[in-house]
Amino acid sequence: MLATITHLNKAFRVDLLKPIDISLPLTNDDSNPIAWYIEKPQIEPVKSGDWIGKVAEGSSTNFNNIFFNPHGHGTHTECLGHITKDFFSINQTLKSFFFTAELISIQPEQQGEDFVITKSQVEKALGNTKPEAIVIRTLPNVDEKKTKNYSHTNPPYLHEEAAEFIRESGIQHLLIDLPSVDKEKDDGKLLAHKAFWNVKDVNELNGEARKNATITELIFVEEEVNDGTYLLNLQIASFENDASPSKPILYKIEHN
Repeated sequence: MLATITHLNKAFRVDLLKPIDISLPLTNDDSNPIAWYIEKPQIEPVKSGDWIGKVAEGSSTNFNNIFFNPHGHGTHTECLGHITKDFFSINQTLKSFFFTAELISIQPEQQGEDFVITKSQVEKALGNTKPEAIVIRTLPNVDEKKTKNYSHTNPPYLHEEAAEFIRESGIQHLLIDLPSVDKEKDDGKLLAHKAFWNVKDVNELNGEARKNATITELIFVEEEVNDGTYLLNLQIASFENDASPSKPILYKIEHN
């Protein structure tokens, strides 16, 4: 079903029947990706005395509790409040949901014991494009990413200068297939987060902090999806929290 969507005074033709889901599902088994040294999510029926909220156990409905951490258990979108003393909610931050997005693929460069996405790599991959969102797929793009336990593995990360370049390019939304834009163990420096949100002091924000910008982590982009320009629909749950599980969807832009 081809539809024309007008955004930023431009008309985009997309096929709404061909969404490209780049989120990872939340499960309660070992296939769920994990980061930050926590256990897998829990999805289990409510129990009250002899009653169990499960049709297979005699209940009229399935009635589950879900215990999870948005930062460590799958695709999530976070706002400035992730790193600040003051509270900011992703539900209040993200008020628009369609954006132009550039999907780029980058093989992080080895620097000592680390693998890093550099400014020059991002600059080269973006070229002359000026999207609202950037989607970074790291190479090699192995299926292991969908189920990996990232804890204590020192995953690749985004160099501070690369995050700064993305910010200065005017990009408001950063999506990446890693558990964090920053190094796993960095003594709390969070250099890429701070550079992207333009934060120098987490206790006292300056007027230039980017309160409307978001970071989405732990996405997965299948191999058959080509680099290029897409329309992004960034969907979140309505959590009054610094982060929410999210479901980013790409739509290929149809050209006449």
